[in-house]
Amino acid sequence: MLTLDDVKAAADRLATVAYRTPVIRSRTLDQRTGARILLKAEPFQRAGSFKFRGAYNRISMIEPAQRRRGVVAFSSGNHAQAVALAARLLETPATILMPADAPAIKLAATRDYGAEVVTYDRYTEDREQIGEELVRRNGLTLVHPFDDPLVMAGQGTAALELVQDSAGIDLLLTPVGGGGLIAGCATAVKALCPDARIVGVEPEAGNDTRRSLAAGRRVAIEVPRTIADALQVTAPGRLTFEINRSLLEGVVTVSDAELVDAMRFCFERLKLVVEPSGVAGLAALLAGHVAPNAGERVGVILSGGNVDPARFCALL
Repeated sequence: MLTLDDVKAAADRLATVAYRTPVIRSRTLDQRTGARILLKAEPFQRAGSFKFRGAYNRISMIEPAQRRRGVVAFSSGNHAQAVALAARLLETPATILMPADAPAIKLAATRDYGAEVVTYDRYTEDREQIGEELVRRNGLTLVHPFDDPLVMAGQGTAALELVQDSAGIDLLLTPVGGGGLIAGCATAVKALCPDARIVGVEPEAGNDTRRSLAAGRRVAIEVPRTIADALQVTAPGRLTFEINRSLLEGVVTVSDAELVDAMRFCFERLKLVVEPSGVAGLAALLAGHVAPNAGERVGVILSGGNVDPARFCALL
């Protein structure tokens, strides 16, 4: 369903528009884990997260006449900003469905990129139904946040760069929401480093992918109450689940307190501002939920840095 060639094709499309984000090292992390930790810093990506990769790859492949009609997306923030920016670069109108309680900084940035924002109640309304109605009524193209091969391929370019810049990895940790990031990254890593292990990380309250893998089928949960707003997904995607069930070693969970500890570590030791969802992989390492073998090269996707300053200060 998704191949390394798909990820490489996405990398070609993104070559002149996306940033090649840095891989950051920390001697303290290496000493604490006994491994070589390689942090892929996606807060430095355009629109502040990895989501720009998938959004641009998807929108750029829409037939021009249809693209002029516009696109629609639903998101708590990072995908929203990414679609809004990609649409602006590709001269495409964008309508974005966002929860009314989405972080103010993400709402403001999405509007600043030129998108029309429509809000909804994440706890009582179905964003997919609202999005599908807009598609039918206005002839728009849906840019799904994760369950789309072009979106997954775009997200996978983060891991492609990580492997290329690190001479291979033995273990990859990424946050898991709907599963698009880890599906694309796992596809790239497994093709280039066949023996590498892929482990996803979810918030304790939002463990839908972990439950689904254990059950052997997609399991839906209530909207999770967690500070990791970008990971408040109720079920893995249909396409992402099929890829992830075949490529992942497993999924671990982290508490909100462990997410805050990882945010603090990034700020104090690495001078990085990372949002709660973005530090999930690092949180799993720091809390000991994933134990690398001695000397292993461990890739960790720090997936985004879009957190309101007041919220960041309050959490820390």
